[in-house]
Amino acid sequence: MDEETQRPEAVSTQSGAAGVVCALCGTGSGSDDAPPTWLCSVEHGSRRYFCDNCARTHIRAIEGRLDSDWW
Repeated sequence: MDEETQRPEAVSTQSGAAGVVCALCGTGSGSDDAPPTWLCSVEHGSRRYFCDNCARTHIRAIEGRLDSDWW
């Protein structure tokens, strides 16, 4: 593919530090980049990041390509 990969937008966490935040549980990554164990999903045109714990819990729904609203 010739598409350029974009970096995730920094999201302000409750502690005031910028970083990527899990869309389900609110766990912060602590950095501007999502850790390699996190999952990135594009739903309705926007990126959503899920921590490794939430991704493991909902792996069947993720593999079935269900929107996270259904989890």
